[in-house]
Amino acid sequence: MSSDTDDSLSSYDEDHGSKLIRKAREASFVPTGMAGFATIVAYRLYKLKSRGNSKMSVHLIHMCMAAEGFVVGTMTLGMGDSMYREFWAKPKP
Repeated sequence: MSSDTDDSLSSYDEDHGSKLIRKAREASFVPTGMAGFATIVAYRLYKLKSRGNSKMSVHLIHMCMAAEGFVVGTMTLGMGDSMYREFWAKPKP
């Protein structure tokens, strides 16, 4: 076998922790989105007991919308940062 197949198969040997760390180094917005999602869900679940007269389904829908909105916003900022680095901040030859 050639060394090309060994290099491509080495990515399958990577465990979840090292893959997460590698992805976080490549795109810094990944851990930001994950942390924000977890924080919003934890906060809204904590506030679940003091929701007042609102139905639980409404509270859970608002929690999901807030968490998903944060993730989409973070993805948008990440794409904008990536586009800026690739097209405008690119060193000129």
